[in-house]
Amino acid sequence: MQSGSDQRIAETLIEPEAHGLRLDFYLQRRFSYRSRTEWQKSIEDGEILLNGRRTKSSRKLQTGEKIAFIPKPCEEPAVDRSFVLLEENEEYLIVSKPGNLPCHPAGIFFRNTLWHILREHYNETVHIATRLDRETSGVVLVARTPETAAAFTRALTETCVHKRYIAVVHGNFPAELTANGWLSPDPSTAIRKKRRFTFEQLPESERSETSFRLIKRCGDLSMVEAVPRTGRLHQIRATLFSLGYPMAGDKLYGIDDTFFTKFIDDRLTEDDRSRLLLPRQALHAAELRMPFRGGELHATAPLPADIASLCGEPAGK
Repeated sequence: MQSGSDQRIAETLIEPEAHGLRLDFYLQRRFSYRSRTEWQKSIEDGEILLNGRRTKSSRKLQTGEKIAFIPKPCEEPAVDRSFVLLEENEEYLIVSKPGNLPCHPAGIFFRNTLWHILREHYNETVHIATRLDRETSGVVLVARTPETAAAFTRALTETCVHKRYIAVVHGNFPAELTANGWLSPDPSTAIRKKRRFTFEQLPESERSETSFRLIKRCGDLSMVEAVPRTGRLHQIRATLFSLGYPMAGDKLYGIDDTFFTKFIDDRLTEDDRSRLLLPRQALHAAELRMPFRGGELHATAPLPADIASLCGEPAGK
């Protein structure tokens, strides 16, 4: 969302492609880091204004209207505010974000997000086009104009996009593995957001496919390359966990998901942190490649030191 005069206000203009869409549906599609239900609550709570006024989730949008997101003020947790610039031109930025930094404003995070940090650093509007979880490091695509943001959205949804990730998991991973199946809510846990991968279709499931390749075995751990063929929520983490290879550092899809609730409640012990191996999930978005405006956009992000150290690899490889 674009910036307004208030440093806590994010604004965006409705593009022609969104004319006639419901407000809640548009927000969930355009800013997918939140669910439709979460956006509906923000609208109801008055965090979303349309043309400066409170509105309803069912409101149909018109081209050129202005949406403002005004999150409630709060003290934000500390994050790693560093980023590495991989490529820059007048249309877009490509950066590598660290492993403890949200991409978008959500929940208690606003200023401590990649979006806000880039907005301050470049003193201009930016639009985060690709989404990474807060604890995932690596390549992020950032548009510098609304037109480029719309072009990225079309390219990411309508063309063949190649994404390559590096993960470190517990266990002796095979040389190659293709997980072609389904993702659905995990009924074995009380954590609502947790998902599971299965080879058979189950209720509320989404098609999911990921190709994995072993890079290196290192003691009880394996460094693995993951290439998702679909783009589902928690796809790589949930698939690896369900296949029996929980991710190092992952409080939700790691060796013990009670770490997740303890982390939320700030109750992690030193023993818990030692068992996690890393303070964040060992997942890195290493490469992005896609057709764009008659050419090819290609970026790679070097392996960060924390993940590299788990398997004795040099950082920046």
